[in-house]
Amino acid sequence: MNIVLVILIAYVLGSIPSALWIGKVFFKTDIREHGSGNLGATNTFRVLGKKAGIIVTLLDILKGSAAVWIASLSYFQPLPVETIVIGLFAVIGHMFPLFARFRGGKAVATSAGVLLAYAPIVFVIVLAIFIISLKVTKMVSLSSVIVACSGIIIAIVEFIRSQNYSFSIIVICMALFIIYRHRANLERVKNGTEPKITWI
Repeated sequence: MNIVLVILIAYVLGSIPSALWIGKVFFKTDIREHGSGNLGATNTFRVLGKKAGIIVTLLDILKGSAAVWIASLSYFQPLPVETIVIGLFAVIGHMFPLFARFRGGKAVATSAGVLLAYAPIVFVIVLAIFIISLKVTKMVSLSSVIVACSGIIIAIVEFIRSQNYSFSIIVICMALFIIYRHRANLERVKNGTEPKITWI
């Protein structure tokens, strides 16, 4: 029963719609009705500003990390899976949130939170890749996809190096989620119509 309970906790954590609640409570704004309509950090930056965007980013990262940390508590041990597997359910909750009619974000920050808790060195690597890519392209969406592709490469290398099935499979799953959720953005990148940021 522990595995079922911890999966439910992870999904509920992931389902917390940070962008929606912060927008409604502090700005009297439903960001689903503005910008891209997405419940993620990027749309929060565009609609509510830098301060709200930073807060939402941190909260979305925390959701992924908290799921892994909770799964690692001695109360839930031993689990039949590694804690990173539990983190995946927080990512699914973020994309399909119980508290926002199953219309959520694009999984980037919450996936990063899972990596931060489970493999902090990998988190630092992908964060550096994201920042460099964002500096060069000025596009959050393209930078997110580049990071996802980098994550797939890292997962394959790690599998060859250590045979860590759980890490490799979950990282590839999170990366594919990110790429799939950005398919409309990639079409706009191809057409030259994807918005660029000006604050970096």
